Amino acid sequence: MRQRPIPGTSGLVRTMSLLGDPVLHSACAEVTEFGPELDRLIEDMFATMYAAQGVGLAANQIGVAQRVFVYDCPDDEEERHLGHIVNPRLVEADGVEVLGPEGCLSLPGLEAGTPRFDRAVVEGVDSAGEPVRVEGTGFFARCLQHECDHLDGMVYRERVEGMRRRRLERSIRRAGWSA
Repeated sequence: MRQRPIPGTSGLVRTMSLLGDPVLHSACAEVTEFGPELDRLIEDMFATMYAAQGVGLAANQIGVAQRVFVYDCPDDEEERHLGHIVNPRLVEADGVEVLGPEGCLSLPGLEAGTPRFDRAVVEGVDSAGEPVRVEGTGFFARCLQHECDHLDGMVYRERVEGMRRRRLERSIRRAGWSA
């Protein structure tokens, strides 16, 4: 049996889009062409995510307004989930709503308590156009919801409320990278 290469090992680390970049605040387009360009994008996304020490990355976070995200994320039982989803749709988000710490590679160094459901199901296709259904619980469910939000043009700060939101906004204004 041939071992599959580790994702990202031949990818290019791309520049991260930061909060304020218009690509992060608009819904991404459906992927319609499958082939080597999409495979290269996914490989580069893994390389970029690993270089930034993230657990998920949406294509618009590297300036590509297409509906693709990658992940290498544990759930609350420390089971590793590794993969990518093209044209994902969040089809279920339910269970208990948990207020938990959330950060984002497009808001480096910042974190805020963000409400998310503890179970999520995402459907889409893989890079070959084959159907994919991914179910996550706990931290992985948070990751799936976070990445789907990105592809809809939403950044997690938009889900933060009250004092946590004011604190996050202050931190954003102080950040050296702030757009």
